[in-house]
Order: sequence, then structure tokens, then C-alpha cells
Amino acid sequence: MALHRLSVRLRQTVTHVRSLHTTGGGSQQQESVAVESEPEPFSVFRTQENDPAFQSDKHIGQYYTLPSAHISTAFPHGLPWRYTQQVKTFNEACMMVRQPALEVISYLKKTDYSKPALRHLFYGLKGSGKTMSLCHTVHFCYTQGWLVLHIPDAFLWMKNCKELLPSSYKNSRFDQPLQAVEWLRGFKITNEQFLSKIKTKQRYVWTKREFTEEGSLLGQLVDQGISRVKSSSDVVGAVMKELRLQSGQPESNFRLAVAVDGVNALWGRSTIKKEDKSYVDAEEITLVHNLKKLMKNDWTGGAIIATVSQTGSLYVSKSAYLPQELLGETGFDNLDPFIPVAVPNYSEKEFESCYLYYLDRHWLQHPHSRTEEGKKELIFLSNRNPTMFDRICSSL
Repeated sequence: MALHRLSVRLRQTVTHVRSLHTTGGGSQQQESVAVESEPEPFSVFRTQENDPAFQSDKHIGQYYTLPSAHISTAFPHGLPWRYTQQVKTFNEACMMVRQPALEVISYLKKTDYSKPALRHLFYGLKGSGKTMSLCHTVHFCYTQGWLVLHIPDAFLWMKNCKELLPSSYKNSRFDQPLQAVEWLRGFKITNEQFLSKIKTKQRYVWTKREFTEEGSLLGQLVDQGISRVKSSSDVVGAVMKELRLQSGQPESNFRLAVAVDGVNALWGRSTIKKEDKSYVDAEEITLVHNLKKLMKNDWTGGAIIATVSQTGSLYVSKSAYLPQELLGETGFDNLDPFIPVAVPNYSEKEFESCYLYYLDRHWLQHPHSRTEEGKKELIFLSNRNPTMFDRICSSL
């Protein structure tokens, strides 16, 4: 259903009863008077339901507003760069309610968490909104009080490594201390409430003089990795191990959400080179090795939500978008079974809603873009692809 107006006004007619006195018998008559109440403005492309837990199919195509506090805590480093810039430009953080995210959220509400963790996989054409669907689902988990282990871009662990060091734990592996510290800082911000409640089940030795005793707070383990950069990659592995072992146990009081954007990177090829100029294999990277263990569904008390992405994929056809094409045989076998969730381009209703939102935010400045003919041209040029539409509109 197309939405043809930028905004409308809701007019409510309220019937008031007024008593009328007669001069004769003193009896009273009642007269109904229709009084038009003060109009209350609302926008057809927005919804006032800002809690993902209560959003439903009737909200599809509408934007909901994320509180600024949630942006800084739930997504300290987890939002796409273009969306972050858009938030700054529009002076608000809004996310469209779409069917793929609602589908996964409905699964999370009905899951039996005493069983092995279910794997949910968003897939779709490039720029169709897989990352934003993942972020919408992560926001649901965060508002429900889950412990969120979010990997904003797994491909960053496979390329553009600023510092690569031989692992102090196993000689055949390589550490990425700077990436590990950055991830630990984001994890600490998002899960501050759990760091003083969860205690380690094992003793960890970092150097001859530095160690983390069994029964230490998870926050102490995280701080160890942040303050001692050299051991940060191994600390990430220890954090993931502790959460995997404790999730779903009777004494545990948390539910674990593992969210990975670009999970196919874990079985792809890296661009990181060793000293002999040969490429580092994915399994040789400490961070990737430990994350792969979390992707197994041999633990309970939580869920795995991921995307497969063409962006950053190396040596893969640009037209590939299906899970089996991007994961490869090895990756597909490791993730199988999983629940595939397709993320299509905008529907007619979703495109109209996005178009009206851009008009409302004065993102479309060219006079022709505000006409019906201009809108048809935008549909033709973008094919209703969310990313392509955003990029085209940024120059108008």
C-alpha cells in the first residue's frame, strides 16, 4: 500500500453532553454537541512503539527511535559507518521495522533455551539491509537483558591487520592485540552489568607473574586484556570460553546472544601476510579460532544470530549472495543446521516510508526529487535497494 502524504493529522470527534434548563416545568433536556478536539499530528512513516519486543507486522515499514543511551551502550562500535553518519546528520537514531528482523525476534521469543543454541542466518543481495536487521535483533536482545557478544565485522579480523604477533599460547597461531583490545572495550561497555556477577571457572596464566585465579570476576578478566595488550587476544578467547561453558547452566543468570556480521569471513581467505610473505590461514588467527568455537551449537542458554556478506568477501563472485555460495562447503557444513532468513530489497511500502523519512529530515534537497516523477526515477535507479537508495539520495 503506497503512502502518498508526508504526514496527516488525526482528528478525533468527541461528543460532550450539555444540560439545558427550561423555564417552564424545570425539567432538563440534554443536547449532544460535537466538539472537534485539538488535532494531534503524527507521521505515517513513524511508530511510537520503540520497544522491539512489542513490535509486530502492523509496524512493518515504519521507523522507530532508538534512545541515545542505547546507541552508546548496545552499539559502541557495532553500527555501520554510513548509518552512524546518518544519525549525526539527522540528529536522531531511527531504524526501520522490517519482516526479517521480526521473524528472528519471534523465533527468539519461542525458543527452548534448554536445548542447543539455534543458529539464525540473514542472507540477501548486497545492500539489502542484512546488517541493520542484525542490529535490530541485537537491540531486542539488549532490551531484554541478554548478555550480547557482538562482532560488528568479522572481516576486520581477516584483513588490514595493523599489528600481528606470534601467539604466546600456541606457536602456530597469530595474535591481533589492537583488534582484541578494541573488541574488549566494546564488550565491557555493552555488558557492564554482568562483569561483576559472572565468575571464572578456570585459572588462566598470562605470564610468569600475571594470572587470573579461578573464581575471579569476569570484569577482572576483561580488564586484564585491556591493560595488558600483549595478552588481549588470549583474553578474548578466555571470555568466549567462559561464556560458552557457563551459558545455560543452572547457576547462571544470563542469556547469551552471539551476533556476528559477516560470519562467512571465518571460513574465507585472509589478506594478512606472515614474515615469509605467505598468507595467514583463518584457523591460524587466534580471534577467529576462538570465535569458530562459539559458532558451534554445543552450548545452551542462548542463540546465534549472523549474516553472510558479500562486502569484504575475497575471491567470491560479486553476484553470489546465497549462504552456500558465500560460506563455501566447509563453512556451510560447520554452520549446518541453521535457520535461513532472507532479507529482500525494500517493498513498495518500505520504499515509500524511507522516501518520506528522507523528505522529513530534509535529506532530499533537489526540487525534482520531491515530485512524483522524481520519485519514480529514484525507484528506477535504486531498484529499491536500501544502500543504493541511500547513496543516490546523499548527492541530491
